[in-house]
Amino acid sequence: MSFLANLNWRYATKKFDTTKKVSDTDLDKIIEAIRLTPTSFGLQPYHFYIVTNQEIKDKIQAVAWNQPQVGTSSHLLVFAARTDLATNKEEFFSLISGGNPEVRAMLKGYEDMVDGFVAGKPTPESVLPWSAKQAYIAQGFALAAAAELQIDSCAMEGFDPTAVGEILGLPESQKAVVMLPIGYRDVSENPRPKVRFTKEELFTEVK
Repeated sequence: MSFLANLNWRYATKKFDTTKKVSDTDLDKIIEAIRLTPTSFGLQPYHFYIVTNQEIKDKIQAVAWNQPQVGTSSHLLVFAARTDLATNKEEFFSLISGGNPEVRAMLKGYEDMVDGFVAGKPTPESVLPWSAKQAYIAQGFALAAAAELQIDSCAMEGFDPTAVGEILGLPESQKAVVMLPIGYRDVSENPRPKVRFTKEELFTEVK
């Protein structure tokens, strides 16, 4: 099917077939789509957890209002936003410069611009809303990649972020902001017809 047909095919799957698992090959494609996600300044201010341990999935389901898509998923992807912006920025410029001071000096204008942004967000609380938005972009890419592979998924905000962080042992500089269970829909699933506003209702062309 075409990309748009696959987007029409997908829906928020509430229960997965526990006998079917996403292959390592397909999982790698979804992960690569996440890795290639565009982000503000290119900083990629997030980290991702791929949960296959059933005991851990069950614990997370318990703090996600017992929604069955968590425990029945083949893989549970947890998107965590980073709040250590200064460290994140330093890691990024070390990466793009290859650790070469001369190359980094050539990036001074770019780095100065990012430094100004970092200075405007001095606390983890001020960073989180921005980094969470970047994580949501990554989730969108993951949803599209899964649909392209005919892998079912369900974007989720309905969970206790603090409890999930404790279950996964997240560092203080990371906060779970959204989850994406993936797998293959159970035969008992009966998805409702897709309902979307029309193009005319959603878009205004400014000429």
